[in-house]
Amino acid sequence: LLGASMNVNMDSVTEIFLKLLFLLPVQNRHMAVAGNKYNCDDQLVSALSQSSFSSSSELSSSHSPGFAKLNRREGAGGWSPLVSNKYQWLQVDLGERTEITAVATQGGYGSSDWVTSYLLMFSDSGRNWKQYRQEESIWAFSGNTNADSVVYYKLQHSIKARFLRFVPLDWNPNGRIGMRIEAYGCTYRSEVVGFDGESCLIYTLNKKIINALKDVISLKFKTMQSDGILLQREGQNGDHMTLELTKGKLSLLINLGDTKTHPSNAQINITLGSLLDDQHWHSVLIEHFNNQVNFTVDKHTHHFHAKGEFSYLDLDYELSFGGIPEPGKSGTLSRRNFHGCFENIYYNGVNIIDLARRH
Repeated sequence: LLGASMNVNMDSVTEIFLKLLFLLPVQNRHMAVAGNKYNCDDQLVSALSQSSFSSSSELSSSHSPGFAKLNRREGAGGWSPLVSNKYQWLQVDLGERTEITAVATQGGYGSSDWVTSYLLMFSDSGRNWKQYRQEESIWAFSGNTNADSVVYYKLQHSIKARFLRFVPLDWNPNGRIGMRIEAYGCTYRSEVVGFDGESCLIYTLNKKIINALKDVISLKFKTMQSDGILLQREGQNGDHMTLELTKGKLSLLINLGDTKTHPSNAQINITLGSLLDDQHWHSVLIEHFNNQVNFTVDKHTHHFHAKGEFSYLDLDYELSFGGIPEPGKSGTLSRRNFHGCFENIYYNGVNIIDLARRH
């Protein structure tokens, strides 16, 4: 985990100075630059050892989950549980957090055992599971109609996880559950930083160079705490923007500090999401251009136009990620700093975590 307080001054686009007060190790991997195209369809399961597989049960040692690799014929030719019912599952540990873009299934080799529909679940820890959803509902995948044909499914939304779990829903009525599987994807390119509830990253900007037509902040977070400040953005004239987790919901608060200049709309408060303290990754995107604001949490977006002079909101002074650096600042005395992890923090294309790590 990271506990840090730091200042960044930008005198030009190419001259960046970061003063690091204290920084513990940051987990990092290679970062995919936004917009770069890269192949993410490698076979993820075929090279894994048998110890990477587990299951709810097995019919016999020759039907164990370690034999559940696509197109393989070892053992009895695939995994089958002791009893065929809807409480069975087949699980694979990919070894590290991975981006999964597709899955494929087969039945047991040379048998009457295949699955006709199944659910897909994923997890970072192997304990806290989430179900793959599509079109706003839990997605049931169409499975196989015989033992040997491969049914391939390209995921509409890629999964980022270490563990995958296949949960059979239906199977051949004249046989039993039988599965061989494959997953496709690539190593997930990410940088992760942890906050202990008492720390933050401070990013101070030189107003002279902040003239972007579009202002974009993006990040992912996960936490078990229902309350905490993810982002505070300050202006020198009292304007500020706060992104805060409150009772598991995420609120974007925009406060126009000068009520004389902005008498009719001194404060804007938008809330999205629920149960966001579930220890799963959630994505946040805040886009501001002219007086148009797009606030996105996971796949849900709230679009709004701010009134009055919001297009001239003075927010070019300071960004604080993970909390408030000074107690009581901007009226936040009673608010809690964030306790959990951030992933891939970007501000107008600047990789904040990478900047902290390199300096």
